[in-house]
Amino acid sequence: MSASSIHFSFELFPPRTPAGAEKLPAVVSRLAAVGPAFFSVTYGAGGSDQEGTYETVMRIAEDTGIETAPHLTCIGSTRAKIAALLQRYRDSGIRRIVALRGDLPATAASAAAPGEFRYASELVRFIRETHGQHFRLEVAAYPEMHPQAPNPDTDFENFRRKVEAGADGAVTQYFYAAEAYFDFMERCARAGITIPVVPGIMPITNFAQLTRFSAACGADIPRWIRLRLEQYQDDKQALLDFGLEVVTRLCRTLLDEGAPGLHFYTLNQAEPTLRLWKHLGLPVR
Repeated sequence: MSASSIHFSFELFPPRTPAGAEKLPAVVSRLAAVGPAFFSVTYGAGGSDQEGTYETVMRIAEDTGIETAPHLTCIGSTRAKIAALLQRYRDSGIRRIVALRGDLPATAASAAAPGEFRYASELVRFIRETHGQHFRLEVAAYPEMHPQAPNPDTDFENFRRKVEAGADGAVTQYFYAAEAYFDFMERCARAGITIPVVPGIMPITNFAQLTRFSAACGADIPRWIRLRLEQYQDDKQALLDFGLEVVTRLCRTLLDEGAPGLHFYTLNQAEPTLRLWKHLGLPVR
């Protein structure tokens, strides 16, 4: 794969505080300087309101001129609401969407939450039915299995349904064992799935935070990494250096073995991702 065909992207979330909102433009400016293919902006944890996503998407696109993709989640929503959001994004010039099932709203019990969509595949199909090929649709992939899936085969079948519904590409949950990604790609090949599946990359900067995130999303922290992080948790610089070494090696392995790009979970910070960028020798476009 040529360097020009490899695409890199950065994920951000809508700022939750005035301080976060004040800081975000500088973060975006630093990340934009290396020339990502696109930014994506999350919906917000626990099914929070979409307005913050819309405002953040439009500001990033306007400030940088770089394509920016909103995360669009369907759980707990209705066809009318999703249709209105899609039209709003289309009217605003958005051409890429990350289509997800999403989390249940924090205030709603799972059995009682309203909504006309149960799965992301239904959302993808609805977007294709209502907007054809206007939007490029990215979906989620889980090399280590979605935490709510009953088994790996069921989880992979859910992914296959999203592809058949019309997904153009996928971004994975983060992982630290390259073999998980390669195994997933072998399963895709056997199933005839050819869309690009981009590895999601989480820089390591905080042991407690990483442990909490990983427990929530089902991402495995290999024992040898966990033990080293535990050892360094009171030595910030040692932890950062070790995390950089681990994730740089992971990224190099993925790219050397044919991954179509990397999608960085920035957590609204520029420095951890840009350190990785520098160590990987990635181009500034």
